[in-house]
Amino acid sequence: MELPKVGSLGEYIRQQRQQAKISLRQLAAQAGVSNPYLSQVERGLRKPSAEILNQIAKGLQISAQALYVQAGLIEDREPHSDVLAAVRADVALTSRQRQVLVDIYESFRKENRAGAAQPPQSAAHPGDGPVPSRDGLTPDSLEG
Repeated sequence: MELPKVGSLGEYIRQQRQQAKISLRQLAAQAGVSNPYLSQVERGLRKPSAEILNQIAKGLQISAQALYVQAGLIEDREPHSDVLAAVRADVALTSRQRQVLVDIYESFRKENRAGAAQPPQSAAHPGDGPVPSRDGLTPDSLEG
């Protein structure tokens, strides 16, 4: 997942808050922290715990993983995606719309990874082939 290039975790949080049009006070209340504490986080004076990052992510309606990567708590191991970068950079979308698109995209990717890990099915499922008519002939057997 590609994140916007910003100088620090605090700057990233401020940028996301401003894009979401949420005040510092509103985000602090949603995250369950004080206004001065969140201000210090945004200015790079404090390093929040993973739990606080999770609450901030919920308040911003963004992925907690994005904040964890930005904070250096986890590595960004996903291959870079132009789709994710484009969605996150689209200022015509609201923060919530961007997050919904990212969530849908990621769910498709997760589903495809899970499907690729399963062994192929060797036997056909009943009902997958042509349906015979009452006389026992299928449309394929009628072709010449």
